[in-house]
Amino acid sequence: MVKAFRWWWDLLLAFGLLALLRIFSPLPFAIEIIIFSIYTMGCNFLLGRVGFISFGQPAYLAVGAYATAFYLYYFGQNPYVGILLGVLSGGVVTAAVGPFFVRLRSDYFALVNLALAVIVYYLMEKVLAGITHGDNGLWFLTNMTSTPVLDLTRPNQFFIFVFLVAFALWAFYKYLDDSVYGACCLATKINEDKLRFLGYSNFGIRYLAFLIANTTTALAGSLYAVYFGFVSPEITSPARTADPVVVTILGGVGTLYGPIVGAIAYTGMKDLVSGFIANWELVIGLLLVSIMLAGEKGIWSTLEPWLQKVLLGRKAAPAPGGRGEKG
Repeated sequence: MVKAFRWWWDLLLAFGLLALLRIFSPLPFAIEIIIFSIYTMGCNFLLGRVGFISFGQPAYLAVGAYATAFYLYYFGQNPYVGILLGVLSGGVVTAAVGPFFVRLRSDYFALVNLALAVIVYYLMEKVLAGITHGDNGLWFLTNMTSTPVLDLTRPNQFFIFVFLVAFALWAFYKYLDDSVYGACCLATKINEDKLRFLGYSNFGIRYLAFLIANTTTALAGSLYAVYFGFVSPEITSPARTADPVVVTILGGVGTLYGPIVGAIAYTGMKDLVSGFIANWELVIGLLLVSIMLAGEKGIWSTLEPWLQKVLLGRKAAPAPGGRGEKG
């Protein structure tokens, strides 16, 4: 009972602090933070739990975004239906390429996903330009109609929607972290042979993790599409392939709240530093080097013990899984 209370208390506290972000920051900034953290969550799960580093997340982001955009531009007007189609499309594409990709490890997995991102970018910009309108993109903001309960065409209500989606998503990943499957994911990252000896399928565990992570990324793409009412090939630009990996490392690899903290730090620094320095990426790069030299903990892993002591009045539990343990 006490463990269940702490489980929910941690989650409610984290999202309570996230809600304060909306009070003290502009609405567009708060929405971008939440969607960006959802986008990063898939990469964080793959890297922290399974040991897969993926530079292809923009490809899955684009699948979700364009599936939503095609529906809202050509066929329908309901944003909820568009988001649902985006998530389903992301799941279908991930399920199709997963059996080939998850058999690869290390550099090969990273490179094949990077190649996929480049292919998707070329398809959307050139090959399917008659449908995607190329670099001009698809504009469908005025096509969307009001929706019941939460009207996704209104920014304030859209913020509530993405906030609730993010909360449900983090609860799901928290459940995975504490489940037998979460332990198996760590095991396949650390010692495949022992896991196979116990009767588990390394391929099956990795394939399911790949499916969960990239469907989450497709969801983020759908949310981006509905929020902006516009999608262009830039969403899967090869120049942006490292963004989710950078935010994952910045926030803390394998930590539950690392994507949120990393998204706040990354977006905040981008908005702040870009006002003074044109090449703001230099500052992000220097910060990443500092984090790696300090022990690869990331911002959240560094702050978590102190926050637990101050806010919850208890010491942080030891991390049996090392730096891959979720926070």
